[in-house]
Amino acid sequence: MNGTGRGRPLAVTNRADERPPTDGPVVHASELTKVYGEQRAVDGLDLDITRGSIVGLVGPSGSGKTTTVRMMTGAQRPTSGKVTVFGQPPAEFGPRERARLGYMPQLNALYPNLSIAENLKFVASIYGVALRHRRSRLRDALSFVDLTEHRRKLLRDSSGGMQRRVALAATLLHEPDLLFLDEPTAGIDPVLRRKFWERFAELKRSGRTLCVTTQYVGEAAYCDVVAVLAEGQLVAADTPDGLRRTAFGGELVDVVVTDPVDPGALQRLRRREPVLDVEQLEVDAHTLRLLVTAAEAGMTAARQWADSEGLAVEAVRQHVPSFDDVFVAVLERWRTDG
Repeated sequence: MNGTGRGRPLAVTNRADERPPTDGPVVHASELTKVYGEQRAVDGLDLDITRGSIVGLVGPSGSGKTTTVRMMTGAQRPTSGKVTVFGQPPAEFGPRERARLGYMPQLNALYPNLSIAENLKFVASIYGVALRHRRSRLRDALSFVDLTEHRRKLLRDSSGGMQRRVALAATLLHEPDLLFLDEPTAGIDPVLRRKFWERFAELKRSGRTLCVTTQYVGEAAYCDVVAVLAEGQLVAADTPDGLRRTAFGGELVDVVVTDPVDPGALQRLRRREPVLDVEQLEVDAHTLRLLVTAAEAGMTAARQWADSEGLAVEAVRQHVPSFDDVFVAVLERWRTDG
């Protein structure tokens, strides 16, 4: 992560395969609710997290992401509803069950006057990592986040990005099966954010399950499932592609023509399968944006329509909206439907 090359893969066994298999989702939340006074921080959330997946909790500050994670880790009890992790309420976990969880908090919880290595040694002792394993675990964790050469640096002398990497290393020392990472990329540059997600993908491939909260909407693309939260409620939960379809009601296709299109031709295009709607972009009158049920079929229909109308076409292509646009559209739909 320091730009000098990739750290070597974390040298851990696939601990998830050593555990008895869990029937159903690793995390199951049903009508999960947390109330502080008159504020409903989380309001009736239903969400399942399957084993070996990356689930992103995406939403603005104050949307309920951290409170949801704290209930899923057992740090807080729900006001109503229920949450189970590995089939049990996490607030009732004993030491053995809790050792299966890793939690990276949003705020730095390490010691600024200790070196990076000393912080990790302390965390290893807190988690009860056996002395015979401690040195190799520290070595592997430091390598995984590319901090081996900085291990003697005091935490207070480390950059913000480096401190987030130390926090991730500390979360991994006891080899948890399920990781909750609360805003792990907050305040770090885009290059380092991308490297964090590369590491998360490595952890997934090793059998881990990850629940990651973020305000960076674009990070949804790296998740298997994206759960959008707003005002304490679950607005939508789907795959990244499914979320795009949910946001716009279908897939989008752009048709660029060389000449203006008369209203009659537009109406005939709207009547073609699988076209649901047609918009003429204000920024480029020669570009038509089609809402279709399927992108490939929509592009074929657009070419056939252009041929039948005698229109010259410069391009027909699928339009993949950014997740910023998807996020806005999902929230607009939710507020309109609500």
